[in-house]
Amino acid sequence: MKLHLLIRRFAGIFILASLLLAHYHSANWLWFTAFVGFNLLQSSFTNFCPLEIILKKLGVGRGGCSTEKKSGDSCCS
Repeated sequence: MKLHLLIRRFAGIFILASLLLAHYHSANWLWFTAFVGFNLLQSSFTNFCPLEIILKKLGVGRGGCSTEKKSGDSCCS
């Protein structure tokens, strides 16, 4: 699976989970929703995403390239 799809999936899950927690547990969970939204916004400008760094270190998103690329190039960029 491509890395950008995983990042979007994680963001969606985090937002939905925090909304459910805010509804059933405490409204303070909305701060987590705001944090995820802010992180998505800043990553659109800076191209810096902490989750992307974590997933790359775990080896997620590597391999499965349909076309051959030069060594050092990421298939997910």
